[in-house]
Amino acid sequence: MEAAVIEVFESVAGFLKESTVLGDINETDVIYTRNRLLDLLGLTDYAEPKHIKKQNRLHYLDEMVKDAVKRSIINDTPAERDMLGSRIMDVITPAPSLINAAFSELLSDCPKKATDYFYRLSQNNDYIKTRAIRKNIVYRSPTPFGALDITINLSKPEKDPKDIAAVKNSPEHRYPTCLLCMENEGYAGTPHHPARSNHRIIRLDLAGEQWGFQYSPYAYYSEHAIFLSSVHKPMNISRDSFRRLLAITEIFPHYFAGSNADLPIVGGSILSHDHYQGGAHEFPMAKAGSLYPFHMRHFPDVQAEAVKWPVSVIRLRAKDPDLLTDAAAYVFEKWREYSDETVSIIAKTNEPHNTVTPIARRRGTDFEIDLALRNNRTSEDYPDGIFHPHQDVHHIKKENIGLIEVMGLAVLPPRLKDELAEVKKYLLNKPHDIKDIHLPWAENIKADKDVTPENAAAVLQKETANVFLRALTDAGVFKMTPEGIQAFQRFTTLLENGS
Repeated sequence: MEAAVIEVFESVAGFLKESTVLGDINETDVIYTRNRLLDLLGLTDYAEPKHIKKQNRLHYLDEMVKDAVKRSIINDTPAERDMLGSRIMDVITPAPSLINAAFSELLSDCPKKATDYFYRLSQNNDYIKTRAIRKNIVYRSPTPFGALDITINLSKPEKDPKDIAAVKNSPEHRYPTCLLCMENEGYAGTPHHPARSNHRIIRLDLAGEQWGFQYSPYAYYSEHAIFLSSVHKPMNISRDSFRRLLAITEIFPHYFAGSNADLPIVGGSILSHDHYQGGAHEFPMAKAGSLYPFHMRHFPDVQAEAVKWPVSVIRLRAKDPDLLTDAAAYVFEKWREYSDETVSIIAKTNEPHNTVTPIARRRGTDFEIDLALRNNRTSEDYPDGIFHPHQDVHHIKKENIGLIEVMGLAVLPPRLKDELAEVKKYLLNKPHDIKDIHLPWAENIKADKDVTPENAAAVLQKETANVFLRALTDAGVFKMTPEGIQAFQRFTTLLENGS
């Protein structure tokens, strides 16, 4: 028997052994599972290897995929490698009904035990791309508003030209309708659509509707969860949104839950499917202090305050989630109709411009909801958005300030890894290939800072965080200036009086 074939048998055997050790398959199921793997790998023969070198299970997965490429079972493209890898991991992933039953049983005992189980499973079966996520550049940087989280996102794979060509030459794709539809569960994948064979979704009842709960494959923070409607419908902020977000924190009191805004420019990247995000991470905004408290006449049992944060936020807190839902809906309805042209806020033209980015969490026995006030209007001076990162910071952050960014976590594009390395060389007067878009910024840093080989990396991290802070400030409808705070107070006075 050829050595190459013996090697893939070793990978199959090692994969099965590690899967039994991890408890993902029972000894009784080893032969059955092996035969499923052999079929996926285009093999009709098998010989039990005499020796198996101990490796991580993902190592065996990689070796099986590499072998399939060598034997032309699949083409050597990221999409096809990912599709086969996903199908291999599906072999040791329980069916959705079994996972939902186990989750439900754990949930009745302890919500954290339930999410720990599902999170571990989603990591162990390689649905959460732990190895790719580790490539991200992550750090914290102090600012006057507290430490901001900075991430240069390197985890999502680049499209291969062969995959792009395959998409262009294939029929129009309609199923699953989008990346967040329930139909993704177990979907094998195509060049159009990522592999989801090993994907599982927990079913949840949220305020009388069926929703799904899953984790993000390319998580930006700890236990990055996604809650998605079982129906493909557009993002929409309403009273029901606030009730559902608070319901999530009732089910999972150790998680926050938030929604992107529902309008272009201020919304997230997927506005076509109603969904929320959540998880175990405590974001910088959650730690932000009070700018000033105020009291709403119609809601005497709800604590309210403006938050000291660059994006304009109203924080509400109460013990009763239904009361808090009503209060949040009241603030939202007032904001949706609110205009103050002295600070460029116009609620409507031929379309609505005001909405909110809501975030719910628990504070002990209290429920808390933050409403980040958003406006998506554009102007001749700011064609990308008046309350969007302005053009002078686009060299670092041009994309929407969505839910995650609002809370103080910068998700910066992968291009910055190499571009900032050239900026660093420029600051140190070394040969460089700095891009023109970074030159004015780099010149300002050089003029303002004494940059040395010892402090260059720290200086660049700090200055990048300062640009992100500026992007957040641009997104704030009421600036943290005396004039901006007075304008903020005019709006909260309206809320106080109930008029």
